[in-house]
Amino acid sequence: MPVDALDARILRLLLEQPRTSVREYARILGIARGTLQARLDRLEREGVITGYGARLSLAALGHPVLAFVHIEVTQGHLDDVGTRLADIPEIIEVFSITGGGDLLTRVAARDNAHLEDVIQQVIRMPGVVRTRTEVVLRERVPQRTLPLVESIGRGAANVTPASNA
Repeated sequence: MPVDALDARILRLLLEQPRTSVREYARILGIARGTLQARLDRLEREGVITGYGARLSLAALGHPVLAFVHIEVTQGHLDDVGTRLADIPEIIEVFSITGGGDLLTRVAARDNAHLEDVIQQVIRMPGVVRTRTEVVLRERVPQRTLPLVESIGRGAANVTPASNA
């Protein structure tokens, strides 16, 4: 298991109180600062913690229109198209997928006309065969990891040393 119960408690604090100091996290958890720092270093090294930073509102940044654009790519051009997509600032995520299409992108736009302009940029890329766009009407569950971390923590807390053997 990549994290144990203490790791899950640390991750929960990082998600709930991201601007708190390491010293304060250690105090809240009732562990030594060095122990906490060693855990954080290990979680970073193992790729559990991939970065730190503020979560931003796309709407407050003037880009309230969110869409998912599925992209079908000519065989052999997936890496090239992926690299080109990274050059478009409005494309905020790109995933290789199975099913209908080869890539799934998340696009933020100022309005529908701007979204169309971004899609036209994508369509003109060498290797892009076609696109299919789905516009988001409303976010029902915001991006989150805390419920998963809590579930993993509960599972890790239920594992006893004897059951690990």
